Formats: sequence, structure tokens, C-alpha cells
Amino acid sequence: MTRLNVNDACCEALFASGLQRSDAPTPEELAEAIRRTVRQLGIAACVSRMAQEFGDHPEAAASRMRWIRQLVSEVRGTVSRPAWLRTWRRGSDSGATRPAADHVQRAA
Repeated sequence: MTRLNVNDACCEALFASGLQRSDAPTPEELAEAIRRTVRQLGIAACVSRMAQEFGDHPEAAASRMRWIRQLVSEVRGTVSRPAWLRTWRRGSDSGATRPAADHVQRAA
């Protein structure tokens, strides 16, 4: 799995989560939001929700994604990659928390 795939999947899960700017989440809270959302929805549903929001409210969705990408970037700067991946994958027996290339289709 490449760093870009993990980064994208984290952002997609956070986008679909209930996390709000006013929550001012810590790195641990971000990781928990990712785990909880992926466990509940799966990556494909996270992507679907994100796409729906971009279709319905493109300006608000773009603003939310910029904020989420900034958060993930900041966390990646303070948490080692192995720790982030352990957090991302923890608690999954089904493998649902591991983004797979065939579950996430990217626009060319």
C-alpha cells in the first residue's frame, strides 16, 4: 500500500465522519474517527458520501476536504508513519480498514 493510498483513505474516512472544525481534534481523536468511520461504513461508502457532498455542496465539500487534508498533513508530521498505520489498522479482523485500490476509484 502506498503512502498516497493511505493518506487518501484517511482523508476520505475523516470526510465521511462526523468530525467538525470546532472539535479541534487531537491526533488520537483523528485516528479514532478514522477507525470508527471505516468500521461502520467501509472505504467505499466513505468515498460515496464524499462524492455525494461534492455533487450537492461543492464549495462546502471542497472547504471541508482542504481542512481535513491539512489535519492529516499536520498529524503525519508529528506521528511516525508506522505508528499512524498501526492506528489505522488496529481493531480490524475483516480487513475493512485497509483501503484497497479496487475499492477506491480515482478520476483520471
